[in-house]
Amino acid sequence: MHRREKNEHLKSNIRYLIKSRGETQLSLCNASGLTRTTIYNILEGRVTNVQHSTVRKISDFFGVSYKEIEHVDFEEKEAIDQSISLEGNMNPAAVPIISEGFLLGCLEKTVGELVTSFPLTYYFGSAHNLLGVLLEQDIEGGNTSGDLLIVHRGVICREGDNLAYMLSTSRLCIWRGQEGESNEVHVIGLIVEERFNGL
Repeated sequence: MHRREKNEHLKSNIRYLIKSRGETQLSLCNASGLTRTTIYNILEGRVTNVQHSTVRKISDFFGVSYKEIEHVDFEEKEAIDQSISLEGNMNPAAVPIISEGFLLGCLEKTVGELVTSFPLTYYFGSAHNLLGVLLEQDIEGGNTSGDLLIVHRGVICREGDNLAYMLSTSRLCIWRGQEGESNEVHVIGLIVEERFNGL
């Protein structure tokens, strides 16, 4: 496949994945570490040869393979998959399990990096950029040490429960969007699944 075709696949896939996953260019930039200018230039076709590391960061963010994002039309592929597969018949996403004590040091790393360094669990659902956070301390309001929280990193939901880090206490907490913004709280992401200790 020629470079021009790869670039066209990359552009259309980024547009489709942003839209279909409920993301924005900003959330992609924030989570992947790429600049808005880089993403803009790719989408506008101003880059003739996108760097390997840039494509890798984008594919890691969306939880797709590096080769697929340049060679496969995801919109067409997912339309076919949905038309022939039964509800729930999907491949699970591999999720790195990070103990609470290591979490802050891992937030700048991509999921692709983390899955090679930490044990894995699997999530059955349509999500990407997921982390499994293994609690070492109880969280006020329901979660206890040993619980595993599956977190959609970088996503904040006004109606749902978000996992956050409280700067004043250096502890994790549950943050709800309606509580308002605070400089004391660093939101890690939306909790998409809770697995309670022993289950």
